[in-house]
Amino acid sequence: MANGGGGGGSSGGGGGGGGGSSLRMSSNIHANHLSLDASSSSSSSSSSSSSSSSSVHEPKMDALIIPVTMEVPCDSRGQRMWWAFLASSMVTFFGGLFIILLWRTLKYLWTVCCHCGGKTKEAQKINNGSSQADGTLKPVDEKEETVAAEVGWMTSVKDWAGVMISAQTLTGRVLVVLVFALSIGALVIYFIDSSNPIESCQNFYKDFTLQIDMAFNVFFLLYFGLRFIAANDKLWFWLEVNSVVDFFTVPPVFVSVYLNRSWLGLRFLRALRLIQFSEILQFLNILKTSNSIKLVNLLSIFISTWLTAAGFIHLVENSGDPWENFQNNQALTYWECVYLLMVTMSTVGYGDVYAKTTLGRLFMVFFILGGLAMFARYVPEIAALILNRNKFGGTFNKHGGRKHIVVCGHITLESVSNFLKDFLHKDRDDVNVEIVFLHNISPNLELEALFKRHFTQVEFYQGSVLNPHDLARVKIESADACLILANKYCADPDAEDASNIMRVISIKNYHPKIRIITQMLQYHNKAHLLNIPSWNWKEGDDAICLAELKLGFIAQSCLAQGLSTMLANLFSMRSFIKIEEDTWQKYYLEGVSNEMYTEYLSSAFVGLSFPTVCELCFVKLKLLMIAIEYKSANRESRILINPGNHLKIQEGTLGFFIASDAKEVKRAFFYCKACHDDITDPKRIKKCGCKRLEDEQPSTLSPKKKQRNGGMRNSPSSSPKLMRHDPLLIPGNDQIDNMDSNVKKYDSTGMFHWCAPKAIEKVILTRSEAAMTVLSGHVVVCIFGDVSSALIGLRNLVMPLRASNFHYHELKHIVFVGSIEYLKREWETLHNFPKVSILPGTPLSRADLRAVNINLCDMCVILSANQNNIDDTSLQDKECILASLNIKSMQFDDSIGVLQANSQGFTPPGMDRSSPDNSPVHGMLRQPSITTGVNIPIITELVNDTNVQFLDQDDDDDPDTELYLTQPFACGTAFAVSVLDSLMSATYFNDNILTLIRTLVTGGATPELEALIAEENALRGGYSTPQTLANRDRCRVAQLALLDGPFADLGDGGCYGDLFCKALKTYNMLCFGIYRLRDAHLSTPSQCTKRYVITNPPYEFELVPTDLIFCLMQFDHNAGQSRASLSHSSHSSQSSSKKSSSVHSIPSTANRPNRPKSRESRDKQKYVQEERL
Repeated sequence: MANGGGGGGSSGGGGGGGGGSSLRMSSNIHANHLSLDASSSSSSSSSSSSSSSSSVHEPKMDALIIPVTMEVPCDSRGQRMWWAFLASSMVTFFGGLFIILLWRTLKYLWTVCCHCGGKTKEAQKINNGSSQADGTLKPVDEKEETVAAEVGWMTSVKDWAGVMISAQTLTGRVLVVLVFALSIGALVIYFIDSSNPIESCQNFYKDFTLQIDMAFNVFFLLYFGLRFIAANDKLWFWLEVNSVVDFFTVPPVFVSVYLNRSWLGLRFLRALRLIQFSEILQFLNILKTSNSIKLVNLLSIFISTWLTAAGFIHLVENSGDPWENFQNNQALTYWECVYLLMVTMSTVGYGDVYAKTTLGRLFMVFFILGGLAMFARYVPEIAALILNRNKFGGTFNKHGGRKHIVVCGHITLESVSNFLKDFLHKDRDDVNVEIVFLHNISPNLELEALFKRHFTQVEFYQGSVLNPHDLARVKIESADACLILANKYCADPDAEDASNIMRVISIKNYHPKIRIITQMLQYHNKAHLLNIPSWNWKEGDDAICLAELKLGFIAQSCLAQGLSTMLANLFSMRSFIKIEEDTWQKYYLEGVSNEMYTEYLSSAFVGLSFPTVCELCFVKLKLLMIAIEYKSANRESRILINPGNHLKIQEGTLGFFIASDAKEVKRAFFYCKACHDDITDPKRIKKCGCKRLEDEQPSTLSPKKKQRNGGMRNSPSSSPKLMRHDPLLIPGNDQIDNMDSNVKKYDSTGMFHWCAPKAIEKVILTRSEAAMTVLSGHVVVCIFGDVSSALIGLRNLVMPLRASNFHYHELKHIVFVGSIEYLKREWETLHNFPKVSILPGTPLSRADLRAVNINLCDMCVILSANQNNIDDTSLQDKECILASLNIKSMQFDDSIGVLQANSQGFTPPGMDRSSPDNSPVHGMLRQPSITTGVNIPIITELVNDTNVQFLDQDDDDDPDTELYLTQPFACGTAFAVSVLDSLMSATYFNDNILTLIRTLVTGGATPELEALIAEENALRGGYSTPQTLANRDRCRVAQLALLDGPFADLGDGGCYGDLFCKALKTYNMLCFGIYRLRDAHLSTPSQCTKRYVITNPPYEFELVPTDLIFCLMQFDHNAGQSRASLSHSSHSSQSSSKKSSSVHSIPSTANRPNRPKSRESRDKQKYVQEERL
């Protein structure tokens, strides 16, 4: 047995204790206090057994017996060999480093010498001349070929080694993964051996773990050779971390076999191989996202550093300090060292485990600096990645039987809340659709809370629609539709549109059949969607152009003030708010609760004319039908708005209704003449047991979903558009033959008035010219913008005012007041429209406003192109608000009323409002004289809804009041683009709603016209033909005055229902709302001229004389005959473009009683001609 000396037990290495499983002897027991009697048998055979006994004698104490190991000692003196293991690594490292440096030095000297010799040879070569060139070059060529062959062989081997270790091939990837796996295996063997003493005697042939470790290190040695061959810079390779790991782990294993003993030493450095864990996972195609790669990188660096430092503490603490003769060691397991390093890095330091050796403490001093920094940086980042990694990741799981839509684009709290409020409104009939939001930025806390409140129907996933992987996550191929929201407040609208177009391209590229509804900011950018091959509006793809609709709504307000508010409320889902008090809000909110719905008409209506069905629905079913979807003989689907009494209802006709909820509209589908003819309560009209209902096409869907199945998508070859009547059926069509077909008065489609392009200089008015021109009944457009402002598309404002269903003399003159630099940029799209003038100036100048007779205008429109260039939302509308307040504070002389009265003297005969032949329809009721700007009709565009409170100083609107509840919006004097958000939901649930709205507000724009504008960016003039002139025969919105005319008797206390029926039967005019004075309900007269909108009032609603009635008016072919020569002759002259044009010109109604007879005779004439054919 080895004697226990001061150095510790013989087999106990650095720990100073006995080898194997023996009890360690305390290092505090010194040799001079002990006397040992040992006896052992001498034998050289390793397999012979030996027995030993030991007794300890102390002169002044009783004998103490300590059991020790029965293992054979490595030597009889208990000598340690740790230095041999360490020396093997140091010699390998520094020896190789010396050889590399020596090789580099020799190579450098050789290069210098060859360089000098080369210069000498070149000089000799020049001196010898060219005569010896052939003889001397041959041996040089032979040497160069030999060197080239050698270089080629070395290069090929080097390239082969580089391919093997770079994972470029399958063999290389297998090799790299195998090396990493064996390194982890070697680290596991270290964990197992760490429970043994630091240095112990082990027989290689009996120790299984040592054999495995030896096999691993042989493989590491071969891989090291490959890396060495492939390395371009051998010096840097020698100093790499992986190379240092091999130096201090591979050579000690071979020393262990030679010495028949094991030393744990620096084998813990194998833990540094964990740093390559993320690379291995990327080779295996397991890590694909940046977050996962970053997470694995952080974890591998943190864990490898932690385990490596713990291995060093385990080594020095169990060995002790060499200068203390290894006597200050302490017995710590490896995992206790791991625990010590963790509490040290976290700065907790419980003190239960600590370093006792000087080397350990010195290491802890430096490690705590780096470890603390690493812990403070890595741990929070790792925690954030782990906690947020799967929060909005994963894949959407579609529930059986439920459709889902994907919403992407501009996802913010405001846009999402507005969308969900309308999409999930309770008035919609059973919305069984899941909404999946996809955005590349995680939601903030407010938006996340909104998603949680709707968690049953809403899910959010973080990703981008430009990434096919994210599109697969949200199951875009099985989605019912994809909706793309736009940022209405962005500073660069064109860039926002380009982003949304790229989203459409990505989605269509992934799944061409998906239905897409996208918002667009600029009208001219819609043309780019037509370049996408799979974009097909016939299959339900729609682009909601906010600029087109916004300016279209405002333009309709120029024709019928308040119409923008009514239409905005119709396609927005509003809950009914009941008010008991008799105030204007009560009647306004009753109309606000109405929305647009669609439903198939019952077969009881088949064969009846549209006015008859419309009257029956209004009187009996309490429904207002304004349009139908008509399918012609060739199955072409068309939307007809108040088509007139010549059209008969077909089987399966789809009707467009205004009602308060979807359940009411079902009465039109369930109505049965046999069962419901005598029922007076419309609520009792429900599905009856007649066989007729069973034979009809089954429909269990909601009105909106039935439209999804029976609307545009059932007729992909057709274009939903306004019906163009047969020219033979048009009353007064005989005037076509007398028209001058060589004059271009309309565009090529016949939808808009057209003139030859005019230079902008010809339409510019100076202030004096504008003041001398008698402008009356015109439209003043106050526009704020400069040379750097984004274009707002003024063409969309002018086109509805130049629709061909107006006669030329009925067109309102348009005067733009604003910066000439901005208007020059817009003029290219305006130069084909007649009756347009420009006054360079500013809307804030009262002199400019007085010059254009703003007190005599029919409407003043205030727009701004600079609204989105300001970060503060409260200041975005400052220019529009200042201009509005400036106009309202202006005062005018009463003499202006005299000028207005005198100007009527120039009105041609038959156009005077006081004429007994006047039609009851006119543009707007005007005051005889305006003396204050408050009475000027104004509509102001706003960006920020909350700024509406600044428009009217005499209202009591709360700043937190929703826009539709404020007085300016109810009166039609304010319009915000935010009200158009509801169109996304309305378009999804009803394919034809967007087409109907665009037909109403754009004056007849069609997809065909958009394709034409996309080609030429301007309207093209066309010659008048029966087909193009037939396009004029379409409805337009007008206002019906009750103060005088044929309906004056109903204006004083009459019922709205009586007016509805009389107007429909007599004039084919469809009434759908009232524009009433705000204080009309008061018993005392009021000087206030403000009006508000009442949508679809009930039959028994009482009328007052000052009411204006919104109606859909048929085109009057005879109204323009008396003025045809005058209007068209003045159309070609420049001076007439600056003259006034009374907007209130009334078409003659002398032939109106004969119109039904004329239409009937023409119908009969057509049928007789068909029979003859």
